[in-house]
Amino acid sequence: MKKLIYAICMGAAVAFSSCEDMLDTTNYTEKTTATFPESYDDAQQMIAGVYASMASVCANPERSFLYYAQLASDDALGGGGSNDKLMQAMDLLCNYQSDMTRQFWKDRYAGVFRANSAIETLDNCPDFPSTEARNQLMGEALFMRAYFYYELASMYNRVPLITTSQTSDVPQASPAEIWGQILLDLKTAADIMPAWRGGTSSLEAGHVDKYTAEAMLGRAWLFYTGMYGNGEDIAALTSATYNPLTSVTLADGSTLTKDQVISYIDDCVNNSGYSLASDFRSLWAYTNRCTVNDFEYTAGKGLKWVEDDNAVNPESMFAIKFNKLASWNTTIAFANGYALHFGLRGDQDVANTFPFGQGWGAGPVAPNFVNDWASAEPNDMRRDASVYRTDKLPAYNKGGWADFVQETDYYAMKWSPVACKTSNDESGYFKTFENEMYGIDGWTQGANNQALDNIHDLVLIRFADVLLMQSELKGDATGMNKVRERAGLPAIGYSLQALQNERRWELALEGTRWNDIRRWHIAAAALQKQIGTPIYIAGNPATNKAQNGGYASRYNTSAGFMKIPESQISLSSELQQNEGWGADAEYNGWAN
Repeated sequence: MKKLIYAICMGAAVAFSSCEDMLDTTNYTEKTTATFPESYDDAQQMIAGVYASMASVCANPERSFLYYAQLASDDALGGGGSNDKLMQAMDLLCNYQSDMTRQFWKDRYAGVFRANSAIETLDNCPDFPSTEARNQLMGEALFMRAYFYYELASMYNRVPLITTSQTSDVPQASPAEIWGQILLDLKTAADIMPAWRGGTSSLEAGHVDKYTAEAMLGRAWLFYTGMYGNGEDIAALTSATYNPLTSVTLADGSTLTKDQVISYIDDCVNNSGYSLASDFRSLWAYTNRCTVNDFEYTAGKGLKWVEDDNAVNPESMFAIKFNKLASWNTTIAFANGYALHFGLRGDQDVANTFPFGQGWGAGPVAPNFVNDWASAEPNDMRRDASVYRTDKLPAYNKGGWADFVQETDYYAMKWSPVACKTSNDESGYFKTFENEMYGIDGWTQGANNQALDNIHDLVLIRFADVLLMQSELKGDATGMNKVRERAGLPAIGYSLQALQNERRWELALEGTRWNDIRRWHIAAAALQKQIGTPIYIAGNPATNKAQNGGYASRYNTSAGFMKIPESQISLSSELQQNEGWGADAEYNGWAN
């Protein structure tokens, strides 16, 4: 399984060159769309190139939509050091420097170009082994294009909608046009892909399948129909009224209805073969076999990580995979950069912070989130499985490198680097358990490298999310109560508030909350609850004070859409800057 991303990136080197700018679509390799693909092998390499673009964002995770979604939500703050202004700016819905997210824009449009090239030329392949094999690859290309646009549109709202490999100065499309294309791509992928499941003999782990497309269709539908239910202008987008659409016009002129989306989600639930892991805690890397019995919280509880020794996670429907080949040169994306960024800040002894590894301190858990959870669901075991009090760590020292901004008493466990004790020396530690589990040989930069040796999966869609989407779409508690049952909680009746809470608890700190509060039109009120919560600045007690006018003000002027990189504005006469990004949106550092 860990080999997949290596194959993906090597295939990309043959099949495509990346775009230096959004509009630079020149092929710089011998194989071009005029001669490619000449075989089924070539076709597979072409799709590998599309996946490689997905992974490339991991080289600069702090510029990505997923990173922004984690920090901008009401469940986490910005964190990082006093010089990590980008982290704090994302939490505060502010801007830092002219091109804060330029690399993400470029990487995602490079992915769009690769997907477009694949969609246009896959049928040149003369030797598909079957119609199903052709449809699987075409469906993967359509899915990936839709995913890239899902992130671009969620980040920037109006973006150029490019659906061919031949580009020019393309104007920004309307949200209706963009989301009509996203939903069409996902629906088409779900319709044509065979009933193969990733991680089985039919389809290698790491590839999306028919059911992943159905799940992503549900996610995209819920965001678009909720966020834009009142209209497309800022007043409509920031209105406190939740009035979701029930039908959408797709890019081909056809109509997609809510009932149709329900049928796709029902098919995913009933026929996909994905399932909930038996124990919620076993989803997270701190239950790996090298760590689990030395961590006080998990010791002696019979827990087994779902990914131990490359096992296939039954709940993971879409994930980015990593391997040992990461280096500080061109292959840094082979490592899970999100784990590093969200690791505990400060170069402390591993013994002080065990079992959690160290990193840059992004995304301290917001105290208001922990308080809301404890009040609403006091007996929920998922809280202790998702959020750890730093005062429970063996000898943790607050303050990082005496510069930690917005530190709290709570640490997010799910994406964390995880350490382990070495098997040959009970007093020694590996900074990442992967060195023990997969051996110390073969790491490009050597073993025990806290920055490059995190290679556990970054899961982007879980089956639990599909069950919760099913409940929300149908207004029925069945799926929601399956998720609650795993957590040892009693069944409850359906209400929108109950569903909102359940999504917040189950999917806590996995990057989904941001688009949830936006589409439900509760973002401004939810974000404002972070004001006045206790934090630490350089280890000293403080409160989370309003910056640049405060969370609600910033949200109401921008609807949470990011500033388009200025370099892209200067490249294209067709691009116009988003609302809310004047001088008052510039973050210059924490003001006490």
